[in-house]
Amino acid sequence: MAKKAVKKATKTATRSASPAGSGYELIICEKPSTMEKIAQALADGKPLKKSDSGVNFYELSNSGKDIVVASAVGHLYTVAEKEKSFKYPSYDVEWHLTADVEKGSSFSRKYATALKKLSKGAKEFTVATDYDIEGETIGLNIIKHLCGQKDANRMKFSTVTAEDLREAYSEKQSHLDWGQANAGVTRHILDWFYGINVSRALTTSVKTAGSFMILSTGRVQGPSLKIVVEREREIKAFIPEDYWQIELTGEHRAKRWIALHENDSFDKESAAKDILKKCKGKPAVIDRVERREFKQSAPTPFDLGSLQTESYRAFGISPKDTLAIAQSLYTGAYISYPRTSSQKLPPKIGYRKILGLLAKHEHFSKNAEFLLDKSLLTPNEGKKEDPAHPAIFPTGLIPSVSGREAKVYELIVKRFMATFGEEAVRETNTVSIVIAGERFITKGTRTIKRGWHELYDPFVDLKEEELPSFKEHETVAYDKLHMLKKQTQPPRRYTPASLVNELEKRGLGTKATRAEIIDALVRRNYVKGQRSFEATELGMKIYEILEKAAPEIVDEALTQHFEEELEQIRSNEKTSDEVLDEAKTELDKILKKFKKTELKTGEGLIEARRMEQDIVSTLSPCPVCKEGTLKIMFSKKTKRRFIGCDKYPDCSTIFSLPQFGLVQKNDKPCEHCQFPQVTIIRKGKGPSAQCVNPQCPVKLKADEEQKKLAAEAGEGKPCPNCGQGKLALRKSMYGMFLGCDRYPDCKTIVKIPKKSNE
Repeated sequence: MAKKAVKKATKTATRSASPAGSGYELIICEKPSTMEKIAQALADGKPLKKSDSGVNFYELSNSGKDIVVASAVGHLYTVAEKEKSFKYPSYDVEWHLTADVEKGSSFSRKYATALKKLSKGAKEFTVATDYDIEGETIGLNIIKHLCGQKDANRMKFSTVTAEDLREAYSEKQSHLDWGQANAGVTRHILDWFYGINVSRALTTSVKTAGSFMILSTGRVQGPSLKIVVEREREIKAFIPEDYWQIELTGEHRAKRWIALHENDSFDKESAAKDILKKCKGKPAVIDRVERREFKQSAPTPFDLGSLQTESYRAFGISPKDTLAIAQSLYTGAYISYPRTSSQKLPPKIGYRKILGLLAKHEHFSKNAEFLLDKSLLTPNEGKKEDPAHPAIFPTGLIPSVSGREAKVYELIVKRFMATFGEEAVRETNTVSIVIAGERFITKGTRTIKRGWHELYDPFVDLKEEELPSFKEHETVAYDKLHMLKKQTQPPRRYTPASLVNELEKRGLGTKATRAEIIDALVRRNYVKGQRSFEATELGMKIYEILEKAAPEIVDEALTQHFEEELEQIRSNEKTSDEVLDEAKTELDKILKKFKKTELKTGEGLIEARRMEQDIVSTLSPCPVCKEGTLKIMFSKKTKRRFIGCDKYPDCSTIFSLPQFGLVQKNDKPCEHCQFPQVTIIRKGKGPSAQCVNPQCPVKLKADEEQKKLAAEAGEGKPCPNCGQGKLALRKSMYGMFLGCDRYPDCKTIVKIPKKSNE
């Protein structure tokens, strides 16, 4: 009976609209998952879960003190104009509820309402959002606009383990981190000033030229686009040059070896030919064997940038996705806060405690126990520091995850352990082989003492090239001496990881925003590609226009300058007003210059959009008429997209397209029928290549199998929803399905199972 009574009381509490009593401490969290962990960590017993309009919060007692723990869902407030207009420049802004400004954030309104209600009964306020600039901004806005307070206590923590949260509460500051708060507020306003005003200038220029197109750029986005475009210009302007190499190959003591002439390359073919002629048929003698040992220090701990780079190298996971995975591991209490630029692991995190927990897991036990046997644990730290958080480290708690999450977690654990490893020792052998007075060089590097490599496997990225055991003055046989013609290669395009590194190197953006900035360039079709980034025609044209009309918009010097000033606000060396006043002055100059070329700029942007749309929509030559071109088109009459031949009405070739998701051209034809393919990107799913040909052999085979299963799935039976129509076999780009024959009045769809249930 007692258990039933407790269960009933808990349910009643969950439905309650407000906490019992008043005069409590209100702890404000950034996310519901953190709220739950803080409540569990601080409660003397079990925290009481309550709810207000679907928003959960917790009541608890801590050493006799009443506490309510509640949560936001990220930013509840955003910067917006006081009065809506489309004029520029515009600087009259204030903080609004994000739910009032952004349609996709309407769900956050109920969290703001709940926090406001809960604040009325509180006598003390504590901010427990993520301890960084964004978290401080979230906390300040809630305290100021919802709670009506001027200041609050501040909890600071780098992990959400119970032990660290209790320590953070007991050592909480009596005020917000005003340096961080002021820097965060200023950053948001500064980004709004640049983003809105420059984007309006671009859009207005198109309107002036007689068209309509919404374009956008931002304070960091412009310089980021410049980096990609300038690399693209280098590639397009690159003229390959021929060069020649002379290669000598052979086998010695059962091992293959390759040597190149000591000059490495020759600009003139004749010079290489002369040496080749001179050496042909002559004996090869080992002139010198040099061995050089060198020590390789253990790697430094992960900051966010190096984690993103290593995750991309090891697994091909994009920087944006790596951050999302790391954030999820952090909120689960499995790793420390990932948005850090630190390469330091302070002793206070408890090296032995973490390793002791990892030792309990079979996968990590061997390496963890090896380190625990050491008398002294000293990590090989890097130079970079972060005033808010240490480098990324595992807490020792093991998550039940799979796939990409498991990979990133293992990478973090093994990197943490590798930082405590001993130096690795490697040996480079350089062998000089002389033929007719001409010297050829072969090199090989091998590991002779693994050291930290043992702890970081399988993520050690080193080649093992062991040479045969050559001896000086011995004659060696070779089986090939030949000349290779090669060409110089253009600069490589940026990958997602290398572009994040480049932004960091140039001081553009923050550790938390760089991946999102790159993603914005792709979303706006200024940049394309997944494994490497190529500036689109639209991106190239926008940069070219901005470069002429107002080069400051894409100049990284101005962006770097304001990043430095934001840091000065954080360290209380400058005020927000000083920085924002300077920003207004600079923007006024830029926009005044821009207005002078408004019409010409708009005409250029319209032409760029036309070019880009033509490139993006063009698929391949029409496989039917052989004269036209297949293009992705849109019917104004039916409001549907499709693929058609541009020779219509002479050629009526047409292929259907799915009406949901993003459709992009795919340069690779179908390997089964050689018809063009398109890439379909749907929310929550990865890119999928689809052949447009309904008669593709693979599709026809799948259709036959589905036809056999259609009867089992309900073909010909009454519609399960409307009851009036019958389920009929239909076909889409993805295959066959059953749909109500009363479509579009009834839109019922029934999937056909892939295999029979028999």
